[in-house]
Amino acid sequence: MSTATSTVQRPTAPAESPGVGEHLRNYFSRIRGGDLGALPAILGLVVLCTVFSIVRPNFFTAGNFANLFIQGGAVTLIAMGLIFVLLLGEIDLSAGFASGVCAAILAVVSTEMGLPWYVAVLAAVATGTLIGTVLGFLVAKVGIPSFVVTLAAFLAFQGTVLLLIEGGKNVSLRDDVLIAIVNRNVPPVVGWAIFGVGVAGFALIQLLRYRTRSAKGLVTDPIVVVLARIGVLVAIAGAAVYILNQERSINPLITSLRGVPIVVPVIVVLLIFWTFVLRRTAYGRHIYAVGGNREAARRAGINVDRIRISAFMICSSMAAVGGIVAASRANSVDANTGGSNVLLFAVGAAVIGGTSLFGGKGRVLDAVLGGAVVAVIENGMGLLNVSSGVKFVFTGLVLLLAASVDALSRRRAAAGS
Repeated sequence: MSTATSTVQRPTAPAESPGVGEHLRNYFSRIRGGDLGALPAILGLVVLCTVFSIVRPNFFTAGNFANLFIQGGAVTLIAMGLIFVLLLGEIDLSAGFASGVCAAILAVVSTEMGLPWYVAVLAAVATGTLIGTVLGFLVAKVGIPSFVVTLAAFLAFQGTVLLLIEGGKNVSLRDDVLIAIVNRNVPPVVGWAIFGVGVAGFALIQLLRYRTRSAKGLVTDPIVVVLARIGVLVAIAGAAVYILNQERSINPLITSLRGVPIVVPVIVVLLIFWTFVLRRTAYGRHIYAVGGNREAARRAGINVDRIRISAFMICSSMAAVGGIVAASRANSVDANTGGSNVLLFAVGAAVIGGTSLFGGKGRVLDAVLGGAVVAVIENGMGLLNVSSGVKFVFTGLVLLLAASVDALSRRRAAAGS
């Protein structure tokens, strides 16, 4: 007579989430291991704002605070697109002049052809997408290094801008909607409404994530940390809206300047959208996988060439959006649109914010943080009447410092593993 042996499957105990103390210890442990994240950019912002506010008391006025968003808008948007390329360990040296080409298309379609603003915007973004498709195809399918492809495009797009605007003349924008993107503000009530909806949405996402992970027995951040994260956003965003809703006009009886610049909600919406794409979709996971180890991603069944092409498409499309914002700020397009220091500042914003030049590490938020650092440097030195040469030298040193921190962090992380 045989005896059957049965195995009883016991339920797996749910993972125990760390307390606040352990969470902080884990965070500092990651920092010591080389995972600095956005910490250098945040510390840099604090130091720069403190120094400039001491040297120039008018740095923290409501008018100058609004100028920071206006000055950094185009660079931040271009840097958002560069994040996708940098995550793959590639580079796009043509992003600056690609934004100039798209801005020229915008001006030609809107001003010279007289078509509606939305047609001009669609034409500019479609041009950016086409540019990215060609660049991505040459890199992924033909096998030309991205440095060479985009350097050639950098040179070619300068000539393209001249051809589009017929020898370098200045083409003014006349459409009120296009001009309003940077030069107009939303009413104060609308600014507070956007603040309420944004904070409520962020809080809902954070709390639902905490509840879902806790219900499934997964490790999650302590509820105190989640609430603190929400509180920090409320404090920072609330203070920003309050300051921007103050009267900034020298003569308010003639012209009132109150409210959040329209470009700010544009940046916030795109930040939320691209963050969702990178963090909550299979496509975003594939971006990180290809950037981390291209061959491993290929063996896992990921279409590496398609991911690389799409990253360049997103990069140039966001360059187009940045070009639209730059054209709106200047109320015109000329041969210098997208040139000069635009590429330097955009790449600098992405790297300063914490995105690695070696691929596989970065967030769209890095572009916003880095863009803020670049805008503060440019704005603060402008208030100090510093020459352009000193601005370039100082910004270059900050970029070099950020790249050095990235390299040293990766070396420390590799040594620790």
